[in-house]
Amino acid sequence: MSLSRRNFVIATSVAAAGSTLLSACSSGGGGGTGNTPTDGATSYTGAKVTIGTKADSTGPAPEIPGAKKGGTIYGLAPQDFSHLDPQRIYFAYNSTAALLLHRCLTGYKIDSTGHQKLVGDLATDTGTASADNKTWTFTLKDGLKWEDGSELTVDDVRHGIERLWAPFITEGATYVQAALTGSSAKWRDAYEGPYKGKHLDSIVTDKTKRTITFKLAEPKPDFNFTLAMHSYAATSVKLDTKEKYDKQPASSGPYKIKAHTTDKSMVLIRNSNWDPATDSIRNAYPDGFEFTFGIESLDSTDRFIADQGNDQFAVSIYKGVPAERIQKVLTDPQLKARSFNGLTPGVYYYAINTKRVTDLKVRQALNYAWPLQQIRQIYGGPSAGDLATTIMSPDLIGYTKYDLYGKDTKPQGDPDKAKALLKEAGKLGMKVVYAYPKDPTYDKTKVVIENALKAAGFTPVIKAVDNTTYYDQIQQINNSYDVMWFGWSPDWPTAYTVIQPLFDGGAIGNGQNNISQTNISWINDGIKKNAVIADQQEAGKAWAALDKRIMQEVAPIIPETFQRRYYLYGSKVGGAQYDPNFSATLLYKTFVKA
Repeated sequence: MSLSRRNFVIATSVAAAGSTLLSACSSGGGGGTGNTPTDGATSYTGAKVTIGTKADSTGPAPEIPGAKKGGTIYGLAPQDFSHLDPQRIYFAYNSTAALLLHRCLTGYKIDSTGHQKLVGDLATDTGTASADNKTWTFTLKDGLKWEDGSELTVDDVRHGIERLWAPFITEGATYVQAALTGSSAKWRDAYEGPYKGKHLDSIVTDKTKRTITFKLAEPKPDFNFTLAMHSYAATSVKLDTKEKYDKQPASSGPYKIKAHTTDKSMVLIRNSNWDPATDSIRNAYPDGFEFTFGIESLDSTDRFIADQGNDQFAVSIYKGVPAERIQKVLTDPQLKARSFNGLTPGVYYYAINTKRVTDLKVRQALNYAWPLQQIRQIYGGPSAGDLATTIMSPDLIGYTKYDLYGKDTKPQGDPDKAKALLKEAGKLGMKVVYAYPKDPTYDKTKVVIENALKAAGFTPVIKAVDNTTYYDQIQQINNSYDVMWFGWSPDWPTAYTVIQPLFDGGAIGNGQNNISQTNISWINDGIKKNAVIADQQEAGKAWAALDKRIMQEVAPIIPETFQRRYYLYGSKVGGAQYDPNFSATLLYKTFVKA
């Protein structure tokens, strides 16, 4: 599980903001120690995730009070969607468009508070697993059609997965391919793709019964979560244009593409062959969407503030309010009333190289010493996010808050406690090499980190690494860094997608993401054990216990923040809310106000 484009973009979003964050150092409540932000009109602090029933999967989607059909919603964004072919979608921004166009076997039903239920999307429910969780069967709903009116069948679902083996598909997720072949590294060797007339033996379809069955090489009790990723959306066998499909994919969702001028604009209109009775997730009130690209977040925010013309009906698709404007939005009651915010699903942290920093007391001392409050202040204060004290983020099933290193009471760091631990270890004055991506924001944070390390009895050595090669360098197992800034976002809301790639001994290697190089038998065994717990609520409890034990007995990272993103929208837009999966505007719930 290499660092995906989706995770990479989320993990680097603070760095990408650059100096815009620096201008807000005094925002969001000054030097307060609490984790409570200055809320927008709607705030989501972490999405509770449950698994829905067949009834929950039955359409139509629940009505939104006051909503009506009609009109156009305008979307503003700095860049175009890089891919629209579902099998090439992994980047969260592309998924915001995919939610309008593409449907998967499963998906997330999100309520007005941001709570999520995994439900059947194309499927009648969330699937039926065998006792050993190695065989999963799904039944398609009646009445599913493509935009041309042709029937959407289980063969189309199978085709969407099989075409991931095509040589021109290189950007999508790889979880299902590995699960079907039993090979995470060489899954392509097991199959040549669907274009030569052959199918995967591990996928069985029955068009008469409308069933599709997946025969996995190993147990996957959360396989129904995996299938909600757009990489595994259905693709019509009949309408597949291979490489050209990326520009004009066929829609199974409530909208279809009318026009698309690359890097400039895209127009979506209603897909008349989408039946809301088959869809418990999407409302689809507007008659269409018109997206304009090339508009930076500061410019779009100023347009929302001015609220003129079509901008009254506009939303920001994926870019939040920049730090320069957050205080203006939150201190103006009229602007605040048309804002929302939420936590991004990932965690920012500092990986400690356990092969270089071998003493647990030293790693614990680093956790006590780290100046989270000062760092967050540089990011923009409490409005920039919540201080993290755990590995798991609040969006994950089973998330349980704990605070082993006193960050809630002393977020500025506890140099006395850190120094005492160093003294016990006989390591006072120990040299610590800290690496960070070269960027104006992190040039500021490295100063407070350096000062905190000195106060705690360390001798810090600071290494600024070029942004373009930063991940390449820290993902080398023989790197010369002791502590490295990093970030990770889960691919679905179970802790497997965080703890396995970050702490499994099998995930150590050049280009991989266990950059703390943690390789401990009870962690490896715990990951294997938790990964096959069938009940995801029970699995969540097990992951939370493992999370805490890792931080208590190994302390391989220093958690930093769960970043918060703010959005503003036009005065004639209703239903705008935060998407807890993709940290974006949930477009399919928006509507034009009367």
